[in-house]
Amino acid sequence: MVRPKEGDLAMEIGPGRGSLTASLASSLDRLVAVEIDRDLAAFLRRRFAETSLRLIEGDILQLDLRQILLQENKDKLFIVGNLPYNITAPLIFRLLEQAPCIRIAILMLQCEVARRLVARPGSKDYGLLTVLLAMRANARVCLEVDNRAFKPTPKVQSSVVQLHFREACRYPVQDESMFVRLVRTAFGQRRKMMRNSLRNLQHRSGPPLEDIASRAGIDLSRRPETLTVEEFGRLSDAFATTGKGRGAWVDLRG
Repeated sequence: MVRPKEGDLAMEIGPGRGSLTASLASSLDRLVAVEIDRDLAAFLRRRFAETSLRLIEGDILQLDLRQILLQENKDKLFIVGNLPYNITAPLIFRLLEQAPCIRIAILMLQCEVARRLVARPGSKDYGLLTVLLAMRANARVCLEVDNRAFKPTPKVQSSVVQLHFREACRYPVQDESMFVRLVRTAFGQRRKMMRNSLRNLQHRSGPPLEDIASRAGIDLSRRPETLTVEEFGRLSDAFATTGKGRGAWVDLRG
């Protein structure tokens, strides 16, 4: 499954004591691993001292992936990792911020999160993470992992997910920051109709929300989880077009 292309740099997130690292290091010419735990990092340095492993002791959420690619003279990252469940969503958001640096990420994560990544509009798992990821990557669940495969046995089931990052957004939008703000605002009150969840996201001198939505062909009586990624893109462009020449969009709640 882990088959980096020429120009890819393989990176493992959270190697722990190196079970996966050993397999990767033996089959790859170069591997970068990122470990935040100081004691584990010291153990890994000793264990893999005679290999081509480059160990970065640090927080993956703080790393500049583009800088690492420049240092290694590579084009794209091929990321693998068995993620701690508490950082899964923050990490995916962070990867999206640096999406141009990544070709593929293969991650083992909690199955509930995996369902969110591949959810369809209208389902209870469809939300902010689904929409923002779908704009920049194709996601699929490759494998379900029973919790009995781990010792000690966790209380949750796991899934292996492949994220194949795109060179450009699935639906090009005029203003990506506007798209992200719109989606975050909508899902901030996901059980409300779009008319209510977006009512505070307006321009001080702009047209009514109903007019903006009409330009995008969006019925404001719908709830956020029913909109497709493309529909969020159209609505984002309607907001962006309306706001041109009028200053920045603001959240009127202050």
